[in-house]
Amino acid sequence: MSLSSGNACADAAEAAGYRVTRVDVQRDVAEVLAKLKPDAAFNALHGPFGEDGCIQGILEVLAIPYTHSGVLASALAMNKPKAKDVMKAAGIPVAESILASRFDAAKSHAMAPPYVVKPPNEGSSFGVLIVNADAPHPPQELYSDDWPHGETVLVERFVGGRELTCAVRGDEALDVIDILTDNRFYDYHAKYAAGGSKHVLPAQISPIIYQNVRMLALRAHQALGCRGVSRADFRYDDRPGGTGELICLEVNTQPGMTATSLVPEMAAYAGMNFPDLVRWMVEDASCNR
Repeated sequence: MSLSSGNACADAAEAAGYRVTRVDVQRDVAEVLAKLKPDAAFNALHGPFGEDGCIQGILEVLAIPYTHSGVLASALAMNKPKAKDVMKAAGIPVAESILASRFDAAKSHAMAPPYVVKPPNEGSSFGVLIVNADAPHPPQELYSDDWPHGETVLVERFVGGRELTCAVRGDEALDVIDILTDNRFYDYHAKYAAGGSKHVLPAQISPIIYQNVRMLALRAHQALGCRGVSRADFRYDDRPGGTGELICLEVNTQPGMTATSLVPEMAAYAGMNFPDLVRWMVEDASCNR
């Protein structure tokens, strides 16, 4: 997905008039960047190393201005338990959760079902498991010898209802998208497969909830110290007999950036085409973020 975002952003940057060098990041990225000496680095990486403060630290050492969030905010947002602590302290509602050994979480229910088991430091819904209210036992996948997501898992109360998302650009919250999918939640397939989800923009929810989502997205962006563009994901339980609660799930400091991704879609709705969005992000690039 990093290649998809990278190529799309490179195309948009060229359309905006920039001279672009595309770099497929490998272990020698510091050496490559030191030789290139770019005026700015557009970070289109997703997941570990690109989204967790590592590449940001390299760019700081090389004094190359870069897009998106800095070292601390990137590392913090990628660490879901720590990010939840910060957001909760800022008055942002989050779902109750605990950290557990994956083997303990497989042995007995860590909390009353329904709940979610997820890696504490992953993106794109990798490793997310939903435990239904009537589940007789926890997910046995956690016992697997080839479980690739580490020895600790985050167990989080499941919140039903709508999947809402809102991007922040600088100090402005954009509009709210309601993500519709036939899946139980917005998983990897729903995110990236053709026809996996439908985006309703603007979300057809009450004006009060709509503005609350925008306000909380901006507050989360600021509480975590994000810069440039981020995207906050929410669950809103407006089901008949539901709780009515609005919960922030997480903040993504490196959201997908193809022309059809959520953030460019929100920017387009606000009157900013994809090349102009990329131009804004390049001009916003800096060190010490």
